[in-house]
Amino acid sequence: MTDLMPPVDPLGEALHFLRMTGTFYCRSEMSAPWGLALPVMEGSLMFHVVTSGQCWLEVDDGEPTLLQPGMFALLPHGKGHRLTSERGGATRRLEELPEELVSERYSILRHGGGGAPTTLICGAVRLDHPAARHLVSLLPAIIRVEPSDSPRMDWLQSTLRFMAQEAKELRPGGETVITRLADVLVVQALREWMAQDAAAKTGWLGALQDREVGRALTLIHREPTRAWTVATLASEVAMSRSAFSARFTRLVGEPPMHYLARWRMAVAHTTLKEERPGLAELAARMGYQSEAAFSRAFKRFMGISPGAVRRA
Repeated sequence: MTDLMPPVDPLGEALHFLRMTGTFYCRSEMSAPWGLALPVMEGSLMFHVVTSGQCWLEVDDGEPTLLQPGMFALLPHGKGHRLTSERGGATRRLEELPEELVSERYSILRHGGGGAPTTLICGAVRLDHPAARHLVSLLPAIIRVEPSDSPRMDWLQSTLRFMAQEAKELRPGGETVITRLADVLVVQALREWMAQDAAAKTGWLGALQDREVGRALTLIHREPTRAWTVATLASEVAMSRSAFSARFTRLVGEPPMHYLARWRMAVAHTTLKEERPGLAELAARMGYQSEAAFSRAFKRFMGISPGAVRRA
């Protein structure tokens, strides 16, 4: 039988939604002994790259990690953590230390006791698309990408060297270059984790990699306001309605129409924050016959009224 479905890459499309907004970047020039306590940054991914020297990364309820040149550490959930020259060393809060503001979103931090030097590039980025937030919610507390002799990992060393050089010189346009390189590093770190961790083969991520269900998810993500039904989604992926509904529910963890409604509310939440449309207009755009019905659904899925989001 000829396969009439055009090829799609649902996992690749999910990664495509990782459009990052740079919150803050910092070149940290430290000398032992030193310790830095970084605050919680809700809704942000934080990363650290050691370009020279070494340091310990410590998170609550986790084993300390020694970071050395050539490693990339990603903390997807914006949790507070500590960087120290010695394991368990004393720390000072980030906001207590003087910094040299190079631009609105880039600074240089110098701190320590004058001993062995360590240089880092640290950053925090935000993800606003609902697909990106959903993906991030499934990630572990820390993702570490380590240097390797594998040709596939050559990208890491070359990208880190390029980023380190840009951070050191910060020529015109350097902040933009660092931002784009950070985007690449974050996406590549996620790809490496997905390729190696069994957890990436289950749940929503596993469903994205299923041929039929992954395609259905892609259709919902691309066109959330379309008048989808279980029957039309099943037809699009060449399955019977009952077989499709059963497989979707088993892999995703919820029925297709429930997932569609929740996805629409996530999209509506982002739209309210970015575009601030009228509620009646947004309700119609999301396929609801009345503003009241839309508001009830929004509050049920998001835990807050659409009016409150719009006012905020």
